[in-house]
Amino acid sequence: MVKQKNTLIGLLGGSFDPPHIGHIKISLAGIKELNLDQLYWIVTKKNPFKKKTFYSINERLKKCKDLTKKNNKIKVKFLDKVVKSVRTVDVLKYLIKKNKNSKFFLFIGSDNLINLHKWKNSNQILKLSKLVVFSRKGFDRKAKTSHIMKKTPRKEIIYIKNSRIDISSSQLRKFYLK
Repeated sequence: MVKQKNTLIGLLGGSFDPPHIGHIKISLAGIKELNLDQLYWIVTKKNPFKKKTFYSINERLKKCKDLTKKNNKIKVKFLDKVVKSVRTVDVLKYLIKKNKNSKFFLFIGSDNLINLHKWKNSNQILKLSKLVVFSRKGFDRKAKTSHIMKKTPRKEIIYIKNSRIDISSSQLRKFYLK
């Protein structure tokens, strides 16, 4: 019997409020570096660590689809209703159940690595997926001494050397409010 090859799937989650070229750049870098078969942009209605969103979920989904339409490896997904949760660990469990022969890579910025230990079941997230960390201006040094880094062997985390992206959804929202 021939063993079936694992499908390699990356996950980039968030509110994408709004999505921007930085999301595309890290997506393309991760797809290339890890030789991924697919990358799912998991758009959530609301980030559990933020109070509110700027754009509606429908506007954000449309913007994400418009931004990714030229790359057939990137799929935009909204799973809040089917998973009945916005938590990464719950999304991972759902996707693993639906994609039995897949290996998952969770994309985060170094800014998120700093507080990853505060995420619901962060230890389980690390067991269910391979963590892939991208550089974010002003956060890399603190990320390398974060709580998770002190508890997790370095070989368990993939660092992708990406060119610095000096754009964020927060900056874009401020610009739009002017």
